[in-house]
Amino acid sequence: MAGGVQRRKSPSSPSPLWGTLHALWQDKHLVLFKTEYTLLVVSVLWLLEIGINVWVIQKVAYTEIDWKAYMDEVEGVINGTYDYTQLKGDTGPLVYPAGFVYIFTALYYITSHGVNIRLGQYIFAVFYLVTLLLVFRIYYRTKKVPPYVFFFMCCASYRIHSIFVLRLFNDPVAMMLLFAAVNLFMDGYWTLGCGLYSLAVSVKMNVLLFAPGLLFLLLSEFGLIRTIPKLSLCAVIQLLLGLPFLLENPIGYISRAFDLGRQFMFKWTVNWRFLPEWFFLNRYFHLLLLSGHLLTLLIFALRQWKRPKENILEILKEPRKRKVPAEKNTVDQIVLILFTSNFIGMCFSRSLHYQFYVWYFHTLPYLLWSGGVKKLAHLLRVLILGLIELSWNTYPSTISSSAALHVCHLIILLCLWLAPPLPSAPAETQGDAPVKDKQQ
Repeated sequence: MAGGVQRRKSPSSPSPLWGTLHALWQDKHLVLFKTEYTLLVVSVLWLLEIGINVWVIQKVAYTEIDWKAYMDEVEGVINGTYDYTQLKGDTGPLVYPAGFVYIFTALYYITSHGVNIRLGQYIFAVFYLVTLLLVFRIYYRTKKVPPYVFFFMCCASYRIHSIFVLRLFNDPVAMMLLFAAVNLFMDGYWTLGCGLYSLAVSVKMNVLLFAPGLLFLLLSEFGLIRTIPKLSLCAVIQLLLGLPFLLENPIGYISRAFDLGRQFMFKWTVNWRFLPEWFFLNRYFHLLLLSGHLLTLLIFALRQWKRPKENILEILKEPRKRKVPAEKNTVDQIVLILFTSNFIGMCFSRSLHYQFYVWYFHTLPYLLWSGGVKKLAHLLRVLILGLIELSWNTYPSTISSSAALHVCHLIILLCLWLAPPLPSAPAETQGDAPVKDKQQ
């Protein structure tokens, strides 16, 4: 170059990855507390869970409770028995809907007629990891719970790992399908979500505890007329799955698979140990719990779920025909209503057995951090989670553990009651198009 002058090179701009890492290092003390780092934290925890599940399967002894009974029950179907009243296992008659039969028939063949239990444990470890992915996606979308809480929601729970990979109950399968349905609802796939929800019900009936919340959401999104096809889809799926058994003995199938009056044994109860056994078994006590359940659902629907100053009957109309301009439910509203509906059912349950913990375990952090009591500090919330975990890990249950569980439930319920209504999505005008299901 003339004059020997050299042009100075301009400094290169840092790469996006370096910028992200630099910001992460700057905020390292906040990673566990800021919800924007949810994806990073749950990714690390999910990878850790792979190792934890392998370690539990290899090092902790498997305990036989219901697996052999499940295999005996589906073996009866394989051998040609379609009368539900004739299907039974070591622990009693078959009391689950037809979806359970099909799924555990597949597991029967995969595990060499149920003999290869170790393989079954690894399959349930996959179920556990899939469930975590679905749950983590819900928390990532809502960004309501600080990331450090997720450690208590997965790695620290002995009982949940036990229910999945050491006991092989059907409850985790039903909840995995349920959380998949919740993810579809969040994304606007209501018809597909209802189909998956019905499949979850067909594995175990406890998923019906989410039904009041789901019905409210469907009515608020679509109105009564456009909700009916979705409810019909749920019914048709149940009908098709149960058809071989309905053709053989319809009353036997319905009375066994959907037995709402089933009597539970006092020795297994987690939540009512402080009651005398005669009172626990009393039908009037059961009616009292059912009345409290329905009344609490109604109060929450009128006070917490519907929009302020809106008549509850307005949700029966199509959104564009309502007096108040229709508002789409946000992701937070969808999740909160579904999780609250299930939690209310758990609070008023006639009995909770140890495997039932998975029915609401993954929803508890969301409910706690959705409460309306500002002074309920992080430490107190974690303490409540710890007391609930301790109550479910106390075997056999005691008066103290049952009472502590009810106190924790009451605190969460009161916090949910005191919570201000969640903001809705922007309102539609009367001329706007009605809410659409992405499946239509």
